Amino acid sequence: MEDGVHSPPMEAAAGAGPDPVLVLSCFSYNQDCTSLAVGTKTGYRLFSLSSVDQLDQVHESNEIPDVYIVERLFSSSLVVVVSHAKPRQMNVYHFKKGTEICNYSYSCNILSIRLNRQRLIVCLEESIYIHNIKDMKLLKTILETPPNTTGLCALSINHSNSYLAYPGSSTTGEMVLYDGNNLRPVCTVPAHDGPLAAITFNSTGSKLASASEKGTVIRVFSVPDGQKLYEFRRGMKRYVNISSLVFSMDSQFLCASSNTETVHIFKLEHTTDSRPEEPPTWSGYMGKMFMAATNYLPAQVSDMMNQDRAFATVRLNISGQRNICTLSTIQKLPRLLVTTSDGHLYIYNLDPQDGGECVLIKKHSLLGSGTVDENKENDLRPPLPQSYAATVARQSVMPSSSTRPGYSEDGGALRGEVIPEHEFATGPVCLDDENEFPPIILCRGGQSGKVKKS
Repeated sequence: MEDGVHSPPMEAAAGAGPDPVLVLSCFSYNQDCTSLAVGTKTGYRLFSLSSVDQLDQVHESNEIPDVYIVERLFSSSLVVVVSHAKPRQMNVYHFKKGTEICNYSYSCNILSIRLNRQRLIVCLEESIYIHNIKDMKLLKTILETPPNTTGLCALSINHSNSYLAYPGSSTTGEMVLYDGNNLRPVCTVPAHDGPLAAITFNSTGSKLASASEKGTVIRVFSVPDGQKLYEFRRGMKRYVNISSLVFSMDSQFLCASSNTETVHIFKLEHTTDSRPEEPPTWSGYMGKMFMAATNYLPAQVSDMMNQDRAFATVRLNISGQRNICTLSTIQKLPRLLVTTSDGHLYIYNLDPQDGGECVLIKKHSLLGSGTVDENKENDLRPPLPQSYAATVARQSVMPSSSTRPGYSEDGGALRGEVIPEHEFATGPVCLDDENEFPPIILCRGGQSGKVKKS
């Protein structure tokens, strides 16, 4: 999966329907689907997704109105917010401290933000900005990208590769694959005939799925070579707007939701390689004849016959509302989660063996006046050893040497590795979350940054 599942920015509907103040303006799952962030007319809220029966709100902020982008970095205290009041400004907060880490302004409205433990991506209509998330230094600006009015892009949550994908054309379904760590293009994938509507990585960044604006066919490609691995047919009768596309964390399933009432779950398996030899029955004989006949049919017809159908489905009680879905393991069982723009979270059981119709087991309201327990997430995890980030955060005086200890996944700071002073912005703020991994240093205590095209 990519860095979480997101809804495109949207305006609250006026007139009929729910009170616009109580409608979600945006919603997104974090990178490992353990948290849900929602934006409203009055601010934003963060929820923990660790239980089926209980929805724990871990934070609520009403300081920024009209939020249309809110993204949380895994289960850390780092949250990125963009408001309609200042659509060109990105604000990065440490929500447990209640402090702003930094903010950056851009030349045009911000359409989407993606992040992992290594990179923070800001997508504008015709440019993409790549920041180093540890100090918010701007590493690369990709200019003159094809017009991308929805801010469609995907970032691998695997920070060891940090692959980035975005549309390579506004008229065809071409995808550009970009190496976010080494800051260079990798390849271009001709995924669909029509413009792209959804793209997403699996959790390791080894697969990339896509859907076009027609929404009838979903394809999966290998990364980094861009070879087609799977092709799934979502439907044939009507075109739909795909609103979310997401892999399960184990990459066994791929889920797609749209503006219709049906959510489709596909299973990634090559049945031709593992299927046992069929007995010599009439149906088995006809099946082989049918598959052989596809070799002599027009390409479009044979492709349709070879496309796999949904392994499991969900029939939502609502239709036409914007929604996003994700596949997650909650209390040791696979679940399908669907969040809708009217402020509800639906949790379904998924049968990983037989598939079929998923069963609704719980419905939560995201707009209630529930209590906030910011320690709830920590209570659900076993205690961790004292982290280096927490130790550094308690220092009252910053080190005066020309270098500061470096931060790396394998404990480089404890081995005495160093990062040159110029790699950090002045006055770093340390996130002291002991459950945060890796520790993150961000910059600039009260100053705002300007990012302009050059």
